[in-house]
Order: sequence, then C-alpha cells, then structure tokens
Amino acid sequence: MSGFSAFLKRKNIVFSARRYGIDALGAMAQGLFCSLLIGTIIRTLGQQAGIAYLADIGSYAMAMSGPAMAVAIGYALSADPLVLFSLAAVGWAANAEGGAGGPLAVLIIAIVAAEFGKAVSKETKIDILVTPAVTILVGVALAKLIAPPIGSAASAFGLMIDSATKLAPFAMGIAVSVLVGIALTLPISSAAICSVLGLTGLAGGAAVAGCCAQMVGFAVLSYRENGVGGLISQGLGTSMLQMPNIVKNPRVWIAPILASAVTGPVATCIFRLEMNGAPINSGMGTCGLCGPIGVVTGWVAPTEEAIAKGAAAIAPGAADWLGMVLICFVLPALLTLVFGEVLRRTGWIKDGDLTLKS
Repeated sequence: MSGFSAFLKRKNIVFSARRYGIDALGAMAQGLFCSLLIGTIIRTLGQQAGIAYLADIGSYAMAMSGPAMAVAIGYALSADPLVLFSLAAVGWAANAEGGAGGPLAVLIIAIVAAEFGKAVSKETKIDILVTPAVTILVGVALAKLIAPPIGSAASAFGLMIDSATKLAPFAMGIAVSVLVGIALTLPISSAAICSVLGLTGLAGGAAVAGCCAQMVGFAVLSYRENGVGGLISQGLGTSMLQMPNIVKNPRVWIAPILASAVTGPVATCIFRLEMNGAPINSGMGTCGLCGPIGVVTGWVAPTEEAIAKGAAAIAPGAADWLGMVLICFVLPALLTLVFGEVLRRTGWIKDGDLTLKS
C-alpha cells in the first residue's frame, strides 16, 4: 500500500472531495462560461441584431462546451499536456452521449479519464502514443457506457425540481432560491450545479433570484467597509469574496439569505419569472450580468432544455421587465440593507466584519 500511495503522490492523484467537488466543479463552470454561456450571449446578440456573422460565432462557441469543460477539469487536476489535450475528445463524447445531463457526464468522465491519463503519463518511452490513447480510450468508453444513464438521471432530477416548483411555487421558490444562492457564495459552483441539473423555467427563475440576492446583497451590505471597489467586485464578480468573513462571523450571511428567501417566492408566485436561457445562467446571478441576460435571452430564444419543458419564445411586456429588475437588483439591495441594519443594531454585525481582504 505504501508503494501505491507513493505512486499516487508522485502522479499528483488526490482522491478528495475538495479536488473533485470544488476544484474540478469550479473549473468546469469556467469552461462552460467560456463556451456555452458566452456563445449563447453572442449568438443571441447576433440573432436580435440581424448579424449572421455574430450568430455563427456564438454557435461555434456553444458547440465546444464539452471539450471546454473537460479541458478545464483536466487543468484543475494538474493534468500533463498530453492528457489535457486528449481530454478535448473525451469532453465532446461525454457531452454528446449525456444529452441534457451532458455537463454532469463530462464532470464524472473527465475526472476518471484525466486520472488514468496522469497515471500512465511519462511512464513509457512511447508516451506520445500511450498517454493520449489511454486517456481517450478510457474516457470515450465511459462516455458510451455511462453518459446516457447519467444524462437521463440528471434530466429527471431537474424535471422533478421544475415540476415541484410549478406545483408548490411558494415553498420551492424559497428552497431553490436559498439553496442555490448559498451554493453561489460557497467555494463550489452554483453555475455548474444548475447546468448539471438543467435548471430552467420557474425553478431557474428562483435560482436567479437567490444568486442575485447573494451578490447584490453582499455588495450593498458591505459598501461602508469596501466602497465602490467592493460594490463592483461583489456585485458583478462574486460574493465568494466574503467567505473568509463568513467563516469568522457566520451572522454576516443572514441578511443575504433572508433576502433570497423573500425574492425567491416573489419570483415564482408574483412575477412568474422564468429563466429559459442556458441553464448555467440560473446559477450565475449578477456575475457579468449573466443571470439577467439569461432571463432576457430565454424570453426571445429559449434553449433546447427549456423548450423540452414547455417553454416558448415571448414578447416581454412591462411587467416582465419590471419583475426582472426588481428581483435581480432592487429587492436584493433594499431587503439586505434593511436586514443588515437590524443585525448591525443588535451587534451581530460589527464595523469591519465585512471588510474584504486585499
């Protein structure tokens, strides 16, 4: 066993929840962002502006989501170059075979293929042949074998959440908004989770509400400590910047969570806000304004995942725009400020508790 442990250490193969559940998952979200998400935005802009060239560029970027995710995962796992490059084929196969659950299939299969590739990398004199062959054969074989059932399971679970949200919009609005919002601030990827589950429709709208409540909430709540720079870095970047402060004083998290518990059911019960863009947008919040952009693109050009659940293109009215602005920006800011002021006056939040470390 000691010899095997030494081999794993030499190959930088670490079996841990952090490496696979945080590092790999977070990297996968970045791969999705740099392919499917940005491609969706560019294609929609091209379609709406009547610029076919832009629409084509967006379509090409979207088509590369599988390889982008797999290569990003390999990078997070410190894969050697030959393994990393070979993962492009693995990602394409896993995403294609996984269907609606493609991202989850890519996550699992790319991790396994990368670790097998790392295990054989530089162990033979014909490394240029062995390493790519092992990585691709293991990855594509797994894709053919397990990606379809993974896709079916992920799709069924996402559909169950969507159906439950339609049947119990108030309770599920709170649950989805709070849980996905918390995931956004934790060092895991809410975007990847939403993509894996194919979270669109009313449930996607609740997820958008929760993520925006966290990002906008922390941005305004910590304004007195962090100023304009903190407002922008958290409001358009990530609320994850507050994790060190949350660890020190978990009570600073109460106000954004309460705000998400309000905006979630407001989204599902009052404005019936649906997020029918790319599922990854459901877990992005106001990061690069991707959450609101996903709502807008879902209005004019619903994705295949959303269409499969009954979505259709609409011409948004004043109530749709009002709901989106209130849920994504106005209510999170106002509610968090109110809740935060109560917490400050009770002494649960003190000056400096929300200061971002430089």
